[in-house]
Amino acid sequence: MSVFEQLESEVRSYCRSFPTIFTKAKGYKLWDTQGNEFIDFFAGAGALNYGHNDPHIKQKLLDYIADDGIVHSLDMATSAKERFLERFHEVILKPRGLDYKVMFPGPTGTNTVESALKLARKITGRETVISFTNAFHGMTLGSLSITGNSFKRHGAGVPLNHSVSMPFDNYFDDELDSVTLLERYLEDKGSGLDLPAAIILETVQGEGGINVARFEWLKRIEEVCRRFDILLIIDDVQVGCGRTGPFFSFEPAGIEPDIVCLSKSIGAYGLPLALTLIKPQYDKWAPGEHNGTFRGHNLAFIAATEALRYWETDEFAKETQRKGEKVHQFLKQLVEKYPQLRGEVRGRGLMQGLAVEVEGLADQICKAAFKRGLIMETSGPDSEVVKVMPPLIIDDEGLEKGLSILEKSIQEAIKNL
Repeated sequence: MSVFEQLESEVRSYCRSFPTIFTKAKGYKLWDTQGNEFIDFFAGAGALNYGHNDPHIKQKLLDYIADDGIVHSLDMATSAKERFLERFHEVILKPRGLDYKVMFPGPTGTNTVESALKLARKITGRETVISFTNAFHGMTLGSLSITGNSFKRHGAGVPLNHSVSMPFDNYFDDELDSVTLLERYLEDKGSGLDLPAAIILETVQGEGGINVARFEWLKRIEEVCRRFDILLIIDDVQVGCGRTGPFFSFEPAGIEPDIVCLSKSIGAYGLPLALTLIKPQYDKWAPGEHNGTFRGHNLAFIAATEALRYWETDEFAKETQRKGEKVHQFLKQLVEKYPQLRGEVRGRGLMQGLAVEVEGLADQICKAAFKRGLIMETSGPDSEVVKVMPPLIIDDEGLEKGLSILEKSIQEAIKNL
């Protein structure tokens, strides 16, 4: 790792957690230069829902490149973009009864969030945006202003304004109804809270600690938005594209956001792509008002279009939910079996987490797992949650092997307490 230590910035992060040089990947596995095999319970922080090097997607990319297909085109019309838009409408939006215009911002999650914030403020003429405790929405200034993590916020170096943080669902462990609190703040002209342009939330807070919002809570938040004429933005960057089972994480709640942010696995192959989905009546952009050099990369269009074959039936979503329940039950058994963890199981679908109350123990578990050939990361404000987030295509054999490694890693970490 000396090249990276000598030549790369100190800001590097994941290579510190996984200190080896990776050289190959396939499905739910990676290999390093020493030939060591690793099971991936990380999935590129959610960017690899369809696994590494899906053979069908890879072939489509190879064919497109071999035919000298357009790779970079700014936001010009291309056949690759045309096909993606058609298929996304046919396979994803139309069957769900959703009517959204598709915007291509820059190719990252934070850029789709930035575009959503700008558009909400443009539409309403208001400045404030309400977000929630432990939210994570990105690393650029607008996204950081609605992110809860103090370490990330302090990196901005300037004041982060025009946002208000409210308690997420169950933040007070049922001691206080957070929606009632929000409503009271909005009703009371003495609360100090200006009527916001938008409320933005993740239905499952990934980086915030796998905090799962109840469907009834999400429905009530939508009702608050409708009552006060506030736009509802759902950040589905990490938990969308099937991570919780359905394509959109908000589907089971029966809500219909005004704006939806997608990135990570929408690019299907680890290729950068982001979408901002906008209800047609709110598509008030002037041409070029939010642009970027890489807003819609054609290789990502090719990959994303091919990945939509997973969504032609509901089988993929059902399998994800089945495997997610398998993981959930295994983690519950670990909590019962190892009371030293003082653990709690959280999650939906194949975004599962094991919250550990013992300081530093979650990090030690992930380090022990890496030594045994399992790639995992922690989340939460104190890195207290062991995150189980494999590619959705993982089979039962891989899942069981990875979970077995996790248990052995817990045993080792507990011994060293």
